[in-house]
Amino acid sequence: MSRLFRDVEGGPRCPHGSVVCIGAFDGLHLGHQALVRHTAARARVIGVPAVVLSFEPLPREFFAPAAPPPRLLLPRAKARRLFAMDADQVGLLRFDRRFSSLAAEEFIDKVLVERLAATEVWVGPEFRFGKGRAGDIGLLQRMGDTHGFVAGEIEPVMLDGERVSSTRIREALVAGDFTTATRFLGRPYAIDGHVVQGKQLGRTLGFPTANLRFGGKVPALSGIYATWVHGVADRPWPSVSSLGTRPTVAGVEPLLEAHLFDFDADLYGRRIEVEFVAKLRDEMKFPDLPSLTEQMHCDAAQARAILQTHQPPVSSTTSFA
Repeated sequence: MSRLFRDVEGGPRCPHGSVVCIGAFDGLHLGHQALVRHTAARARVIGVPAVVLSFEPLPREFFAPAAPPPRLLLPRAKARRLFAMDADQVGLLRFDRRFSSLAAEEFIDKVLVERLAATEVWVGPEFRFGKGRAGDIGLLQRMGDTHGFVAGEIEPVMLDGERVSSTRIREALVAGDFTTATRFLGRPYAIDGHVVQGKQLGRTLGFPTANLRFGGKVPALSGIYATWVHGVADRPWPSVSSLGTRPTVAGVEPLLEAHLFDFDADLYGRRIEVEFVAKLRDEMKFPDLPSLTEQMHCDAAQARAILQTHQPPVSSTTSFA
């Protein structure tokens, strides 16, 4: 049986019980980590699987298809990180029109009771679920009394008197405040994925890039950045990266393009992680390619200078085995 599942329907996945936590988990920041680790610890005590339930697309993406809000973490990366945090099973439940009409009581019956045989259910502060966001910790506890599971809510994680939240991290990233983002995430902010082939325009301009797509998701930041690339060598590799739609060449789809300094190897199909260190500037539309190329040389020089004074991490923030 696959450890990752998408559907509400289906036979029991944990016939002997489970400890479950539920949330959007966008970014997997310190608050999310506390919830997942608490769930895994309780599961080990009881001797049942730890199950993390999330949703794809996220509800706020489903309800705003014309202008989806930005994402901190892409679905595959979220699943990988959850498994790395000792989740035994991860449910990225398919949030569609049918799921959005599911009453909170039905969700408890179908998923928590029938599908997962939950022994304990844990959520974060102010968590709501079900049609019209009618479900809350109170409903979980009342139905838990009937169905034989315990429900609890963990305390919010605070740093310097401020609650750790995905919203606050998005604000920090837009402002280029990677220090705050790193503190709230518990790790440097990074985007990972498999390198895809682009139009190879960068190569013709003397700046070959490793490109990552977003699969229809909206990135949480845009612009030009000094970055480290993990997964191409036994150490992080210095680079300058562009994240945006490439207006000078009439681009539409958001694309992350990382130019690795003094690097010459085929990376197509490789999974890499691009760690953001500092913002250099906003994305701009240039009148012609020579003007763009001139600015790219300036960006590369600035990124090299920044990275020379920024000690790279001892090891990658993600396993690339």
